[in-house]
Amino acid sequence: MKHRGPYCVYIVQCADGTYYTGYTNDLAGRLALHNSGRGAKYVRSRLPVALVYTKQYRYHKKALQAERDIKKLTRSQKEKLAGTYAGTND
Repeated sequence: MKHRGPYCVYIVQCADGTYYTGYTNDLAGRLALHNSGRGAKYVRSRLPVALVYTKQYRYHKKALQAERDIKKLTRSQKEKLAGTYAGTND
């Protein structure tokens, strides 16, 4: 199966102030899915969510690695990353 890019790694802030990190090749669709309550289980009970960071990657593998790296960050590191958000691309 071929993956179709580009891919976005994203962080959303949930209504309770927590952060959720994911990746997708359809950011608008994924955000709509999250906010409809049909997205990730973690997010379902913490609606609505707001996009606070995204970065675009050409390759699936790079996006997956970036997602893993972001998930390892502390809350304060994620807050700093969200504070630098300007819709940057790779």
